[in-house]
Amino acid sequence: MIRIGSIGLGGISGGVHIPGIQRSPDLTLTAICDIDEKRLHERGEQYKIPEDHRFTDYRDLIACPDVDAVDISTPNNVHAEIAMASARAGKSYGVEKPVTMDTAEAEELAKVTHECGVQSMIYFSYRYKAAARYMRSILLSGRLGRLHHVNMQYYQAWGLESANCPLVWRYVKKIAASGALGDLGCHGLDLVSFVTGQQYTSVSAHLDTIVHERRLLDGSGMGKVDVDDFSNILATMDGGISASFQISRFAYGRGNYQRMEVYGDNGALVYHLDRIPGVDELEICDASTDRKYVITEIPQEMRVDQMQSFADVLLGRGDGLNATIDDGVVNEKLLDGIILSSEEKRWITL
Repeated sequence: MIRIGSIGLGGISGGVHIPGIQRSPDLTLTAICDIDEKRLHERGEQYKIPEDHRFTDYRDLIACPDVDAVDISTPNNVHAEIAMASARAGKSYGVEKPVTMDTAEAEELAKVTHECGVQSMIYFSYRYKAAARYMRSILLSGRLGRLHHVNMQYYQAWGLESANCPLVWRYVKKIAASGALGDLGCHGLDLVSFVTGQQYTSVSAHLDTIVHERRLLDGSGMGKVDVDDFSNILATMDGGISASFQISRFAYGRGNYQRMEVYGDNGALVYHLDRIPGVDELEICDASTDRKYVITEIPQEMRVDQMQSFADVLLGRGDGLNATIDDGVVNEKLLDGIILSSEEKRWITL
């Protein structure tokens, strides 16, 4: 059993990471860490973690001899320092996205990770959707011929004024680095590259903010939103692919909605997530479907689990489809290029 210490006990930890650790036959949760002592106590009781394995300082968790590898799901601004501390302690890590605040930080983390010889995994979680994996398999088989267009949408609704969300850390640049772009867009950008097997060559983008002030968490007044609420992105990719992205937290009625369309010489694929709540689907249109869009059955071997995949990486039996720190660097360069493009209103060559 690989003993996992989990740092950051917010929504993504309780909703994805720790349940996945508990499902895995190869992982066991032995220590937890959070700066919120109340939350730390509650989660400690929930997960039956002994009090002497509940930490408020991530350094103490990393130093714990009962921790073999580290799971990081904190706000973005501390991803790099925690992951580097883990690597320097000789402990492999999995970390949420965006991996760091900018490219320079990502490159430094990659350098330390490689020098220390530890394994890394970036949680681009939509790589683990069966429909996305099947889409990748079809595209890389050449069934659609030469690819021309990819259109990606990622929509949520919790930014709308009617949702009354306060100024959580995702709306603060010094903690989040960017808004909808880093929160949602980095997933979409990674997913398109993942399914096509191609990299980005240039970008042009428009980022903007819709709600400029939100109520402070302590109720003392209003605070400034200094990150993007939406991003519209055009991109060129290797192989002559033209890609477009629409990313927003202001899409009325959407929960965690994704739609990706890929068009080639010989057919098209449409990936859906959350068209039916919580369900991922794939449509195929080609000669075999009489040029009609048909929901296809997804092979069982495409169904994988993110945290079990982390275990497989740690055990040296990964399938090669997991994002590493090197993929995190590529993604950060892309995010930085998109932000620069929006600021300077021009195409950026990557």
